[in-house]
Amino acid sequence: MPQNTRGLRSQLKDTVAVTGLCPQAGAYGVQDTLRKGFTSVKNELLPSHPLELSEKNFQLNQDKMNFATLRNIQGLHAPLKLQMEYRAARQIQRLPFLQSSNIALDTLRGSDEYIGFEDILNDPAQSEVMGEPHIMVEYKQGVL
Repeated sequence: MPQNTRGLRSQLKDTVAVTGLCPQAGAYGVQDTLRKGFTSVKNELLPSHPLELSEKNFQLNQDKMNFATLRNIQGLHAPLKLQMEYRAARQIQRLPFLQSSNIALDTLRGSDEYIGFEDILNDPAQSEVMGEPHIMVEYKQGVL
């Protein structure tokens, strides 16, 4: 019976790296939590109800419909002007460690007169996102 005369180096070149099969795996075959963050099962779930995706994109769909109607009625300039105002209102923010009310954006959309679910159950005083103010500002400005 003939023996395989190929050396160990040539046999190692023919093997497939296991880390290449798993895209989130690091150099040692496990996830690199420090660079990629924690895995979340919630992000990988599919919508459980057909209306869930529609509800998630409700504001975007409503804005698109309003812009199309505005364009048909007043011309191209009206939705462009409104989109620029929306963009300017979104850029107005408080410091990173303070919750922003986005009152300018609510006023432009006309939703400042309505009390919704998020107005009652989304109280910033009960928020758990408060962190170290100095670190958050330095991170936002790119110092860290």
